[in-house]
Amino acid sequence: LKPTRDQQSMAQIAQMAASAVSTAKQELRRKLRSALTAITEKQRQEESDVLAEKFLATEEYQSSKRISVYLSMPTEVDTEKILEDIFTSGRMCFIPRYEGPTMDMLRVYSMEDINSLPKTKWNIKQPKAGEERENALASGGLDLILMPGLGFTRDGHRIGRGKGYYDSYLAKCVQSGFSPRTVGLAFSVQLCDSVPTTEKDMTIDKILFP
Repeated sequence: LKPTRDQQSMAQIAQMAASAVSTAKQELRRKLRSALTAITEKQRQEESDVLAEKFLATEEYQSSKRISVYLSMPTEVDTEKILEDIFTSGRMCFIPRYEGPTMDMLRVYSMEDINSLPKTKWNIKQPKAGEERENALASGGLDLILMPGLGFTRDGHRIGRGKGYYDSYLAKCVQSGFSPRTVGLAFSVQLCDSVPTTEKDMTIDKILFP
């Protein structure tokens, strides 16, 4: 059956709306990248220290045993103190490994373990392809995921870097029967009044600002 004229019109409207959201996201990402690049190292470290302290005091962290943490890039909140606390407190730590369009969370055992990992072309450390490590979704799931992003709203909306890794991973968690809680850490310049979203964009449970 051929689509009716009304169906064609609705499809065109949906396509135009999706294109408008995509364009708005690109513009917001450009502005946020510029703002993040302008942060001084002093401001980055001061705000990172405040955010790490806030995060470690949250109920979400205190009640979690299996935690996923991103290894921070220079324009992201520094997660090193959080990683150190996970290891010293006896919790289990998982970090991302990106392979093509997919991302998995693999276990790491210490700061020394992390420091020994090779770097990707994006200058991010991760377990090398093919290396056998405990996979979070194959061994009990995750209690908590620390979410990176370019921008955040106070009510939990997030704009990432455009690859969709974390939104896809959260969907994969749900399909596997797991419902990890999610927390985002944001510099003051990453606070947005609103971010353009689609139905695929997951909302974060808690956003922490300095």
